[in-house]
Amino acid sequence: MGSSSESEVSESEIADYSEKPSLEQKRTDDRVLTLVEEHKRKKEEALEKIRQLEKELNDKQKLQMQIQELKGKLQVMKHGEDEDDEDVKKEMKKMNDELDEKCSELQDMEDTNSALMIKERQSNDEIQEARQELIAGLIGMLNDRTNIRIKRLGELDEKPFLKACNKRFKGEEAGVQYAMLCSNWQENLKNSNWHPLKRVGTEDKMKEVVDEEDEQLKNLKEEWGEEVLEAVKTALEELNEHNPSGGYSVPALWNFKEKRKATLKEVVEYMTVQIKNLKRKRKG
Repeated sequence: MGSSSESEVSESEIADYSEKPSLEQKRTDDRVLTLVEEHKRKKEEALEKIRQLEKELNDKQKLQMQIQELKGKLQVMKHGEDEDDEDVKKEMKKMNDELDEKCSELQDMEDTNSALMIKERQSNDEIQEARQELIAGLIGMLNDRTNIRIKRLGELDEKPFLKACNKRFKGEEAGVQYAMLCSNWQENLKNSNWHPLKRVGTEDKMKEVVDEEDEQLKNLKEEWGEEVLEAVKTALEELNEHNPSGGYSVPALWNFKEKRKATLKEVVEYMTVQIKNLKRKRKG
């Protein structure tokens, strides 16, 4: 557990927020709560669409099996000795009609699936937009002393670089070397031609991890040590997970205590507790 000064928003910064005109503060609170409710609703909608897609997929597989079975029966009847028999002809016509009906049903199902997948992508985009809007609104309320704050995923943690340069160089030279080293490696991370990742696992458990046998990473570890390598690896993993095509860092609400993405609910609950604590201190 960290000290209270590490886990709480500073009094002066919460004061700036809590001393806004009451109407403006109420609007801000209402907006944040609205965003959270909207996020929750869209997540529930997305989950329902996923469940519907799964059901549609099961129904589709059953229908495809029925179609294959009908085709097989028709093939047998076509090559049978009684093909010219009137009863056989009637049965074949009935089966052909049923086959046409099931093929039409399958096409309708595929069209529905396509529409559902488009809606699911739209819902995911809307959820991300809600998160980005909330991030923009909270930038001025979160700082380096709060457990939950904005983290740029894919951005290098510069502290190991500074530590390594301070060990090797003195005075201003350490600062110059540190700045150059960080800048060079941030540019390396943006280089789309450099992909030091490898696939591990099998089938549905397949995932990409940093390949420590990559020549540049091996040289980095040899020259600057394990901590600097770990900082680069973390940035690579974050980029690969959150922005693999862009190669640049992206802002996210982050729970620094638990080292993971923060939920919108956590953010609102955290800020509400901090504001209530300050008000209680003032009354005391």
